[in-house]
Amino acid sequence: MKTLIKIKPKDYKTGEVVKIDFMAMHPMETGMRKDKDTGAIIPANYIDEVKFLFNDTLITKMVIWESLSVNPLFTISFKVPGAGTLKVIAKDNKGQSVETSAPITPKG
Repeated sequence: MKTLIKIKPKDYKTGEVVKIDFMAMHPMETGMRKDKDTGAIIPANYIDEVKFLFNDTLITKMVIWESLSVNPLFTISFKVPGAGTLKVIAKDNKGQSVETSAPITPKG
């Protein structure tokens, strides 16, 4: 699973609120769709949990259902307490997980 983290705006100060976008490249299959060639049901395969952490402290946890679109985008607002590391952990219903990090570097 490939992922991407974007922090907006790019320049921010301690105490300001930033928007954090996390995108996961994932098929998000519901388990209700059929393969058009074989007619077989495509097994469910979807992200079911996303955790955002700052310096290894949980900021928020999202519990997801299979109805989200392919390559979902998750967005949170975050008040920057200072410099540190943002970590996002995404897990799917098949047990696959991915961990992505980005530095939080306020400009003052």
